[in-house]
Amino acid sequence: MLIRNAKDDSGRRCDVWVKDGKIAAIGAGLPADLDTEVIDAAGLTILPSFIDTHCHWRTPGLEYKEDIATGSAAAAAGGYTFVNLMPNTKPVCSDAETVYAVQNKAKEIGLCDANQTVSITEGFDGKSIDHLLTLPEDIRFITEDGNGVMNNAVMARVFAIATERGLTVMSHAEDREISPWDYRLAENIETVRNCHLAEYYGTRLHMCHVSTAEAVDAVRQSRLKGARVSCEVTPHHLWFDDKRLQYRVNPPIRTDNDVRALVQAIKDGTVTCIGTDHAPHTAAEKEKGAAGMVGLETAFAACYTKLCRMEGLPLEHLSFLMSAGPAAVMGLADRKGLLCPGYDADLVLVDIDHMYTVHADKLHSKSKNTPFDGENLYGRIKMTIKGGKITYQSEEQGGNFQ
Repeated sequence: MLIRNAKDDSGRRCDVWVKDGKIAAIGAGLPADLDTEVIDAAGLTILPSFIDTHCHWRTPGLEYKEDIATGSAAAAAGGYTFVNLMPNTKPVCSDAETVYAVQNKAKEIGLCDANQTVSITEGFDGKSIDHLLTLPEDIRFITEDGNGVMNNAVMARVFAIATERGLTVMSHAEDREISPWDYRLAENIETVRNCHLAEYYGTRLHMCHVSTAEAVDAVRQSRLKGARVSCEVTPHHLWFDDKRLQYRVNPPIRTDNDVRALVQAIKDGTVTCIGTDHAPHTAAEKEKGAAGMVGLETAFAACYTKLCRMEGLPLEHLSFLMSAGPAAVMGLADRKGLLCPGYDADLVLVDIDHMYTVHADKLHSKSKNTPFDGENLYGRIKMTIKGGKITYQSEEQGGNFQ
């Protein structure tokens, strides 16, 4: 495969030759053999495909909201070729058997690879952690997403085990005794606690969907101390503030001051990832107050429009946040996340020059719960390529795809 006439993230012409699932060469005016598939990407920008550090595909047990097939299709349509899945399924993912079943099914479908995380406490019971001692070596990420471990002694033991066994703790920061009356304090207090535990034990910690100015500053201070702490922000916490939108997500949509603090944390390098927190729910569940929204298919456009067009962030930096930064968190940086010879040919072609309108009913996700319905954004995904194979192609062609 030869992709011709694209632009890279700095606007220079960029041809990419793909062979055996890898990027073989990058340049301008690369020649093509007679039997080479050629994609004319004139007018489009080529980037490494995206990696999502925070996603829900609802398997096992909640497939009426989303399943691996529809989640994979949504990911491909959003430019993603790898997602990190949360364990708040039914039953909760607390064992290797479930991990391998989910990952193998995603591999079989072939549109998007998946890493399935394991719960910190068994079945989210808040106390049982013996299963962490027997996890196979290839299971490296644990999280209590949607809950948060309340008991300080239990969490301290978790961090000690994680350091000993080389696990990464992914933290949903919410003190559930406080969140019913003050979700801001609930996020801030657990962020400070977990950052301190990471500093104390030397644990690899990734803070999920950081949303307050205080929480992101706690991460900043830990990183300045040399702690192995990273964090993500979601597109919806960057795009919306609580004066513009009342839509239930967890953590909540925050103030304009928080949005500005998150943008600044992106610019100063505190935030290294965009995580979608893609969380499908039915319309009936949303009417009853379920927290969450689908986000895989709107993530790049929302971030490009907000960060690059409105805040002046270089596209190269956004590409890092959606590809190389997440690759580093997920332990994939030796083969994914960069437009570089020898790396996996996981690529995305985007139209950054023309505005489009989001239509929820056209999303590939099984659920359509998105507050971005009707929003006008720049950065439409035109084609996604995984391992040198096309996994998504827009119906409205922005390039002459042969």
